[in-house]
Amino acid sequence: MLDDRARTLLKALVERYIADGTPVGSRTLSRTSGLDLSPATIRNVMADLEELGLIASPHTSAGRVPTARGYRLFVDTMLTARPLDLANAAPEVAAAREQLHPDQPQRVIAQAASLLSSLSHFVGVVTAPRKASVFHHIEFLRLGERRVLVILVAPDGDVQNRVIYTARDYTGAELVEATNYLNAHYAGLTIEEVRERLKREIDALRGEIALLMQAAVQAGTEVLAESTDNVVVSGERNLLTMQDYGSDLGSLRRLFAVFEQKTELMRLLDVSSRAEGVRIYIGGESHVVPFEELSVVTAPYEVDGHVVGTLGVIGPTRMPYDRMIQIVDITARLVGNALSGKT
Repeated sequence: MLDDRARTLLKALVERYIADGTPVGSRTLSRTSGLDLSPATIRNVMADLEELGLIASPHTSAGRVPTARGYRLFVDTMLTARPLDLANAAPEVAAAREQLHPDQPQRVIAQAASLLSSLSHFVGVVTAPRKASVFHHIEFLRLGERRVLVILVAPDGDVQNRVIYTARDYTGAELVEATNYLNAHYAGLTIEEVRERLKREIDALRGEIALLMQAAVQAGTEVLAESTDNVVVSGERNLLTMQDYGSDLGSLRRLFAVFEQKTELMRLLDVSSRAEGVRIYIGGESHVVPFEELSVVTAPYEVDGHVVGTLGVIGPTRMPYDRMIQIVDITARLVGNALSGKT
């Protein structure tokens, strides 16, 4: 546990580094921390903070910079960011609200990603509202020993195929029987509704039908998880101006590869949608953006009281977290309101 003096100095160091982007020395902290301490005393406290892994000394600089662990402690225990009132939002947010048209959901999502990027000067990421994973028809076809093709047909005619590997071999007659049973009893339900019903009815179903249905649910879930068409990314070029990446082509290539691999971004945002309010991932904590120098701030958005998507900002760990929290929070509410038809 840090004492009050160490906490105050760490908070001052993080805030100064976020503002200036240069390593912070003891003399700077003696002027800005508000504590009546000598530079020598401050150096001793900074040495303790460095030993705890909360700050580090870059290269030969006499100053210190926060580590990912230091940012984490700062965000969790020292940061206060009040949600903005939509009525008193920044002019650019108010202007964006007028441009969000509820009858054009895809345009709302694209504008939201652009808004996040322009307000933060980093990268904006938004998932479009998830479609209900309803299947109109399901069919099982035997491909060979212990290999079955699952065909899922949505009400709009969209067809998804998936090969599953079964614990035992099924005959064509068994697959036809399972197909007929499942279409008669489960058609029209979402994958999640089927999953919940299976939990209740698993004991009453015949073994082969239960196993095939579980496999079909898993196949449907994987198909949805691999859909990358619903992720909109805006502002990747802002990374070119970032101090830590502008001249490092290797890091830039790895960063842009993250944005091209939208499947991983979908998984991150999907996890974030299950949490309430704003979430912050610092220095690779998300594993999707595995860079010590990057952080991700996300929030789910709702339509008619139900979470349907997630949005966020990806930028340097040296970001003004209080402002990013406000930007992400208010954009999530704007998008939810626009898609719900509210003003």
